[in-house]
Amino acid sequence: SPIANQRTDEYGGSLENRMRMTLEVLQVIKLAVPEGYPVGIRLSATDWMDGNEQWDIESTVGLSKALEQLGAAYIHVSSGGLHEHQNITIGAGYQVPFAEQVKKHVSIPVIAVGLITDPQHAEQILENQQADAIGLARAMLYDPRWPWHAAATL
Repeated sequence: SPIANQRTDEYGGSLENRMRMTLEVLQVIKLAVPEGYPVGIRLSATDWMDGNEQWDIESTVGLSKALEQLGAAYIHVSSGGLHEHQNITIGAGYQVPFAEQVKKHVSIPVIAVGLITDPQHAEQILENQQADAIGLARAMLYDPRWPWHAAATL
């Protein structure tokens, strides 16, 4: 993000430079694990800021394509929350559209998150092909047996 990344070296400035560290880290991790071991990455899709100088879904799609070319096994799409002037409208599935956009541009699995707490909502996201998998956080903290309860509900 140009908001968080104020570097002036080869890891800052242009989109290509700001993507560099993430791409290099993926390459090094893939060298350190057995061949075929799935290595994925969680990305922030937006800074939730107004203006031109922000990380946005277009940047995320570009980075996702580059990660796929380097052999990432999946992309887990989230969003950031680093700045006091962010305007984040939170609601059920509020980050799903970001995952859906990434999914349109890559062939590797894409994971969606964002207050997905209802089993029917999670199933709908998958049926509508907005994502390939659902990442759960709050729902699992509240109910560690959420998958069992979801299976019984569905």
